[in-house]
Amino acid sequence: MSDSIHRLRGLYAITDATLQAPGQLAMNVSLAIDGGATLVQYRDKSDNDRLRLQQANALADLCRGCGVPLIINDDAELAGNCGAQGVHLGKDDADLRSVRRLLGDKAVIGVSCYDDLALARQAADQGADYVAFGRFFPSQTKPGAVPADPDLIRQAKQELALPVAAIGGITPGNAGQLIDAGADMLAVVKGIFAAADIRRAAEDFSLLFEQSPAIARRSPINLSLRETK
Repeated sequence: MSDSIHRLRGLYAITDATLQAPGQLAMNVSLAIDGGATLVQYRDKSDNDRLRLQQANALADLCRGCGVPLIINDDAELAGNCGAQGVHLGKDDADLRSVRRLLGDKAVIGVSCYDDLALARQAADQGADYVAFGRFFPSQTKPGAVPADPDLIRQAKQELALPVAAIGGITPGNAGQLIDAGADMLAVVKGIFAAADIRRAAEDFSLLFEQSPAIARRSPINLSLRETK
């Protein structure tokens, strides 16, 4: 897959260990990909390192076979060990430059910037591949997260030559305003993995990108995928 091209645009499916039994994770991620997810993040805050490595390896194999990048939340070492495409960093995680040295120039590194454009500027200067803002709506996953305004996405798209992900309480009913503001990716947790029909839920989000005139006007942002394992 080293010669294939992937666009950082569309539905960004983020897993939650509390939403299914461990043995169902790969199947549920597969359903999300079938529904149109273009990026997957493995997020598990538990301290069960053996299970996390086992699941990350399974998802890395699955995503590689589907041509969909796998991003590991917070843990650059796990990303390297399982052959994931990259890592997503929060404000309390490792320094971006040190992660880049660990994972290499071709790794996809995303950074949470919350409601702070200055953080996004800093991430861009340090070589991030995308930035994420939010929460934009009340979120069950992170109910105490600071709220962000869609105008922040507009400002970021004017200033930064990076894909922008939006996260936090996003549903098919409210996602349109984020896409119209310039969001390249919709990062969704419960809206997909807590749904009764995961594939259908993913399809509902994915269709928003096909239907949006704002998306049609944008230039594609491409990243080369590579085999990392």
